[in-house]
Amino acid sequence: MFDRQRLADLTSLEQQRFLEKHPKSGAMFADAKKVMPGGVPMSWMAKWPGAYPVFVESAQGARFVDVDGNVYIDFCLGDTGSMTGHSPEPTVKAIREQVGKGLTAMLPTEDAVVVSNELVERFGLPLWQFTVSATDANRHVIRYSRHITGKKKIIVIDRCYHGSVDETFATLDSHGNTVAREGNIGAPVSLEETTRVVEFNDLAAMEAALAHGDVAAILMEPAMTNVGIVLPEAGYLKGIGELAKQYGAYWIIDETHTISIGPGGMTGALGLKPDFLTIGKAIAAGIPTGTFGMTREVAAAISTRIALDEIDTGGIGGTLAGNALSLAAMRATLTEVLTPKAFEGMIALGTRWSDGVDAAIGYFNLPWTCNRLGARGEYIFRSSAPRTGREAADAGDFELEQYIHLRLLNDGFLLTPFHNMALMSPATSADDVDAHTAAFRKMCSDLVG
Repeated sequence: MFDRQRLADLTSLEQQRFLEKHPKSGAMFADAKKVMPGGVPMSWMAKWPGAYPVFVESAQGARFVDVDGNVYIDFCLGDTGSMTGHSPEPTVKAIREQVGKGLTAMLPTEDAVVVSNELVERFGLPLWQFTVSATDANRHVIRYSRHITGKKKIIVIDRCYHGSVDETFATLDSHGNTVAREGNIGAPVSLEETTRVVEFNDLAAMEAALAHGDVAAILMEPAMTNVGIVLPEAGYLKGIGELAKQYGAYWIIDETHTISIGPGGMTGALGLKPDFLTIGKAIAAGIPTGTFGMTREVAAAISTRIALDEIDTGGIGGTLAGNALSLAAMRATLTEVLTPKAFEGMIALGTRWSDGVDAAIGYFNLPWTCNRLGARGEYIFRSSAPRTGREAADAGDFELEQYIHLRLLNDGFLLTPFHNMALMSPATSADDVDAHTAAFRKMCSDLVG
């Protein structure tokens, strides 16, 4: 293992190296603090390691360049938003063409039909609607679920993340009660009024939560990704689907990150049968968008409960939802970039990346493990894979994470800032992966001494 003083000393060295490598970013940050809280356009950008965020000059494929001219191999890829690689040519071409033909008109385009057919083929759900983000998609399907069922509560998984959806910022306290999660900003109502929380991979807890008879929907990822990768145990997802039907709750699967497993995400790969499916980010190569699919039964229930003269006032949609630009980007991304062949290469590289990490962990006898989810890999600071979100969260080590992220950033690699996750794009190469393996191995060597 390693001692904490050594970690502190190594971190100090990397902090100094960061300042030496990023003077122009530092100057920009000084100006940025005058006009933006924390000097960043969104508060969570302050969480990057180092004295200030790196300012980006340009990004292309699996690399980006900062304003100081440093080049990085990007394994963060916009936390899946640029899973396609930065600015893939087919999507850029489609965006350029659509910009000259109109950005938004509150009317459908041919692209909407093409994209919907592609989503049907990938995920199996027959009917689709479009939003500006996956967050919006999740909000909308929750509202529909409540409207149709007449029930007020939803179930979420402990330590989940589904965007900025109010009902999902809940956790379990030491007595198993649903409470607001730490850091929940300005919750409009008590979370115990809207939400029931259960642990991942716990079918008995799910059934107990459903047995109250007041649950409109279960919202979940088929594998957890935002607290570390937590994989479903055999039979778990099938059991969730059966319980949802038994207790009259809708099953909502959020594939925004789990699409890393293949073109149809885990829903397509495992033949899952949700009532709703939500996804965003990667499907438009970084252009803000989201979408949700539904069964014909759900669509029929919606149509009988919402009058045409009230359809624009119910909290569903948004002026820019389904805009022409995002649909053009989705069409090109789904049909020309995130193809089945592309996924084959990405998944092979994800395995190669994780194998390299595992080899270093084993060589230096570190009590860590590396989980895999298709084109995605992540190491966690415990000796065995977590089976719940709580186990994954308890394995966190913020001081160690900050050092590793800063060290790798200084070495020219970017990981997802909130955990130790790497994602492969169609533009990522075996050389990129092997370079990370060498850097990670050297970091481990320095850490253990």
